[in-house]
Amino acid sequence: SLSAGLDLPGRFLFAILTLMTLIANLVFIEEAVYIYRKFPSSKRSIIIWINAAAPVIATTSCIGMWVPRSTMFTDFTAAIFFAIVIHKFLLMMIKECGGQKLLLRRFENGRFKISTGPCCCCCLCLPRVRITRRTLFWLKLGTFQFAFLRPVLMFLSIVLWTNGNYTLYSLSPKGAAIWIGCVIGVLTIIALWPVGIMFRHVRTLLTSKKIIPKFALYQFILILNHLQAAIINILAMQRIIPCAPPLSSSARGAYMTQQLLIMEMFLITLISRVVYRRKYDDLEPPEGMAEEAGDNKQTP
Repeated sequence: SLSAGLDLPGRFLFAILTLMTLIANLVFIEEAVYIYRKFPSSKRSIIIWINAAAPVIATTSCIGMWVPRSTMFTDFTAAIFFAIVIHKFLLMMIKECGGQKLLLRRFENGRFKISTGPCCCCCLCLPRVRITRRTLFWLKLGTFQFAFLRPVLMFLSIVLWTNGNYTLYSLSPKGAAIWIGCVIGVLTIIALWPVGIMFRHVRTLLTSKKIIPKFALYQFILILNHLQAAIINILAMQRIIPCAPPLSSSARGAYMTQQLLIMEMFLITLISRVVYRRKYDDLEPPEGMAEEAGDNKQTP
């Protein structure tokens, strides 16, 4: 558990960060109740999942801060949850276009630009791909594989850790951590690619649905939870973040990551509440659908 050697400023900081986590969770619960009451049933669970990303990461970081030995489990929990959120964000963009059927109808002659980040932003010569049911299936599969395989790899990591073969943040080629980390990195890039492809295609259509600020919040969570944590861990392993007894460099790096994440996720939770709570204008139906609706009204 947490060392009893905290001085008064340290205890005050821990209390403030814990309060921030509590407020973030209360804001999310209030927002979830609002979404459940006001949003159509087809969108409720997806939007609640996406809104839960920041408070869940804040909560796992808070637990890791108070109970340092649980850091590996809290990090894994946050990582698995966000892997599912990446898949949910792609599904949300499809839902906001009216669902798969309407999206295909709306873009029946359109093509996806696949030369986008993080995989192929430099490959400008790649051909554009027709928007079909099969293309959407492959995009969904790209994010689903991450939501499925990341928990499997995390479970494998915990099994190896209990056996003594896995050391968190180890860069030794003989250890399992670096190889599992590389596989997760490749899977992450593959999962982010379909989201980038879909966002580039629908961002103009979904401007009224505030898709750009929603995508920005999703990107901020991704960068802060993965890139920021990785940079701090590398600095700690290189002893650039000095040790301060009784904490080693890596322990201090973990503390810094957790404390920063709590503050950042607290702010993102508040901003998400503003962005997702706005009233949106319904999209105009595709031309063919509008004509059909008009014909149906005239028939009686």
